[in-house]
Amino acid sequence: MPFPKKLSTFVSPVYILLPMPESIKVYAPATVANVTCGFDVLGFAVNNPGDEVELKLTSKPGVTIKRITGDNGRLSLDPQKNTAGISIFKYLQHYGIDKGVEMTLHKKMPLGSGLGSSAASSAAGVFAISRLLGRTETAIELLPFAMEGEFIACGSAHADNVGPALFGGFVLIRSYDPLDVVKIPTPENLFTTILHPQIEVETKDARNILPRFIPLKDAIVQWGNVGGLIAGLMLKDLGLISRSLQDVIIEPKRAILLPGFYEAKHEALQAGALGGGISGSGPSIFQLSKDESTAIKVGEAMEAVYKDLGIGCEVYISRVNTDGPVILG
Repeated sequence: MPFPKKLSTFVSPVYILLPMPESIKVYAPATVANVTCGFDVLGFAVNNPGDEVELKLTSKPGVTIKRITGDNGRLSLDPQKNTAGISIFKYLQHYGIDKGVEMTLHKKMPLGSGLGSSAASSAAGVFAISRLLGRTETAIELLPFAMEGEFIACGSAHADNVGPALFGGFVLIRSYDPLDVVKIPTPENLFTTILHPQIEVETKDARNILPRFIPLKDAIVQWGNVGGLIAGLMLKDLGLISRSLQDVIIEPKRAILLPGFYEAKHEALQAGALGGGISGSGPSIFQLSKDESTAIKVGEAMEAVYKDLGIGCEVYISRVNTDGPVILG
């Protein structure tokens, strides 16, 4: 993994400027990665769901995970094998901080949902340790540490989930070497509907099913849609956003793993959605809408599809989160 040795190239020195509390509680949002046409380079944050991390300073150096709630015993208490734990550990190690912390992690979103569960924990953890120590790093300075959590979670230190979890809003990962991340302006009333069906999709299966070679004509269509989506967001042009939410490369392959996907997508559009697709590697499905009332109708329409299929699901309605992590206490 190339990122640790490069931390010093883009993490700036900071100074302790704020009072240091003894404990802190931080929320970080779930995220939608890929955003249909932006495979591995686009993502956005939502207000609901998300994860919470509680940290308390201790006299023992290092990271101790006291407990994890909401994970049904699936996550490790070993900080070296936990996304939030390793992110905090790498942060302390990089800055040579000999203080210790005790962590409690509250998982308030489904694991393996395609909603950036590991990224939310990583982002909450590294933001929490920064603010607990009275420091003021920016999102770009904290990003490499949160990416360490993604490496633990899936073997790849990608940033299309942790980027928006830390920055908030829509984020473009222009480059990894050097790391170049751009926050894209978001129309104020843009809402998302997320449906999480009770279907299990293995990330490795979702990766293995992808094409190894892409016809030039498809690549040209995809490039146009990525550019159109970013331009639509910046211009607040909902029509352009809608026209650009098309994926001719990834979605046709991954949809095979998601029964009911195309039916739900069709009903969402009929209910007024601007467009959407598969969130991350699935199984969650997202749709963007011009306002909250439309987003609610879209959720009802997609939920009805899965009800007819006999597949349980959870629906989340949320404005696009433009803030990133927040301190709860």
